[in-house]
Amino acid sequence: MQSDWVRVRDEREAPVLEVFASIQGEGKYVGQPQVFLRLAGCPLRCQWCDTPGSWKLRTGAQARIDAREGTRREPAWASPLDALTWVGAVEPGEPRPISITGGEPLLWPEFVLGLASMVGDRPIHLETAGAHPEALQAVLAAVQHVSLDLKLPADMDPPQWDEGRPGQAQVPRDGIEWQAARRACLHLIATKDACAKIVVAGGREVEAYEPLLEDLAKLAPRIPLYLQPATPMAGVQAPSSELLVEVLEQARDLELEVRVVPQVHRFLGIP
Repeated sequence: MQSDWVRVRDEREAPVLEVFASIQGEGKYVGQPQVFLRLAGCPLRCQWCDTPGSWKLRTGAQARIDAREGTRREPAWASPLDALTWVGAVEPGEPRPISITGGEPLLWPEFVLGLASMVGDRPIHLETAGAHPEALQAVLAAVQHVSLDLKLPADMDPPQWDEGRPGQAQVPRDGIEWQAARRACLHLIATKDACAKIVVAGGREVEAYEPLLEDLAKLAPRIPLYLQPATPMAGVQAPSSELLVEVLEQARDLELEVRVVPQVHRFLGIP
């Protein structure tokens, strides 16, 4: 089935996959009740990605809204106002922080800015792969927290774009380009409420993580680092305890604030 990257009526619109209330399972705010707004579209192909269904937008796609009165479906293309209405519909109680995730939310910076302009004091958390530093710079002042992935190039398959999708931004394709994007993003978040995350998978050597850790220590040393053991799926193996300890100690040698935190929501059996 072909993808449905149609021309949108408003540049602030973005394709929404799902909106639901849950508990943050990763990073600095792990355990915090949040509302998750998942957008579609991502050209990256991380081998350990746990949401490959977010890569493309299928023809006739609809957003899943896990509202208090029951799950419903809405047209996927949504304005910031549509999305904020859905956020309110899924909250079981008092307003929660909004986590914008994906896919890759930075494909849709105007949507992020539009939503941020409507939420008042409610915090917006941005989860990003760190492949689009220019878009990150554009939205940085509008979000309260950034969770930045530090990607190991060996974990990445070649990027792919849906044919016909408008506004195809360049994405890193090799180690040199990933280094440039990583350094640019780290520079931007160095004084922000932010965290860095490295997914550690099996079959890797500790030396492969040195460039990521050294860049973090040099460019954003106050940003806490979360090592996340890969959840076994699609042929990707969890790391050995020995590898986790080696990467952990490598980070500590660089005087980074580092924690090992698995995907807590997986253990809790929640989305």
